[in-house]
Amino acid sequence: MSQTETVRTQVAIVGGGPAGLMLSHLLATCGIDSVVLESRSRQAIHETVRAGILEHGTVNLLVDSGVSDRVLREGDRHDGIELRFDGESHRIDFQELGGESVWLYPQTEVFADLAARREADGGDVRYGVSGVAVHDAASDPRVTFTDAEGRDVELRADFVVGADGSRSHCRGLIPEDRRRRYFKEYPFAWFGILAEAPRSADELIYANSPQGFALISQRTETMQRMYFQCDPGESAADWDDERIWATLRERVNGNGFELVEGPALEKVVLPFRSFVQAPLRHGKLFLAGDAAHTVPPTGAKGLNLALHDVRMLFEALDSFYTGGSEDLLDGYSERALGRVWKAQHFSSWMTSLLHAAPGESDFDRARRRGELDSVVSSAHGRAYLAESYTGWPDHG
Repeated sequence: MSQTETVRTQVAIVGGGPAGLMLSHLLATCGIDSVVLESRSRQAIHETVRAGILEHGTVNLLVDSGVSDRVLREGDRHDGIELRFDGESHRIDFQELGGESVWLYPQTEVFADLAARREADGGDVRYGVSGVAVHDAASDPRVTFTDAEGRDVELRADFVVGADGSRSHCRGLIPEDRRRRYFKEYPFAWFGILAEAPRSADELIYANSPQGFALISQRTETMQRMYFQCDPGESAADWDDERIWATLRERVNGNGFELVEGPALEKVVLPFRSFVQAPLRHGKLFLAGDAAHTVPPTGAKGLNLALHDVRMLFEALDSFYTGGSEDLLDGYSERALGRVWKAQHFSSWMTSLLHAAPGESDFDRARRRGELDSVVSSAHGRAYLAESYTGWPDHG
């Protein structure tokens, strides 16, 4: 029987995606030890293709904390988006309305930057672990696991952070009688493609049509991401390129605008939902990112919320270790959830504004058309969209 190795750290972080790695990095800048545990390999995470729109606050966090400035060199700064309906485009000018921008920079590249920074700094990030179990999370945390080489390890820590994604094990450690879960499933999904084609537009196009929603995004000069609303039961294998492009043309083309088409190299159906668990703390256990909440992708909030969580949690842990104060730890859940619910509202609003609900009536369609017109024809409506999309200021 192999002997169990015992390791001591200050903060045990379950989950080695962007949220877990960012927290580990921020803690290291203040001399706080952490160990990150991740079941996937580093390569597997990097090969999981995820889109990414980064708020200005997220970009500042990456750059100012010393992770990387690659987002500024290789990412695409976007100063607005287009809302397109009735075949006409209406630009929401972020700079004019709020003085901020967003950056198109895939989540996979955020992960790559963080993983490289942690490696360069000698961070203790353990990929490929299995059998992770958290014990006594409320009082005296221990995490047991088997490392990638098959060794059994017990990790003892002052605190445990569950940043283990939308299928989180850690969130289940908060007793049922002390938690509340909020859940909404949407009656549609996104059909996403990666197309080999030049850009159709310089900025994202959010299109509404009687046939449903479509999103025209960008990736590189020769590869583009596009999505359209579909039934959650659709199979990507049933769609050939002609059917895909016919659907996109119907929802986006018109009045002189035409998509630039090309082979669809990747096809995927993405169901989405809204989820929140509260509170985000139980004793010495804290939740962050998708382990605590998920949002539909329409508002581009998922990664941004996760990194905002860990920034607040870092500030709270730093305050505890440097000054002995638990005030920010005690207030973490309430502070984080305040922004989470704003993002839930914005994401749900954008989704209902742009998607066609199954079985909707003529009244529903006409009402939504009126709402779209109200947004684009009002300086206050455009400003609300711009501020919400680029990211709210942190008043905490």
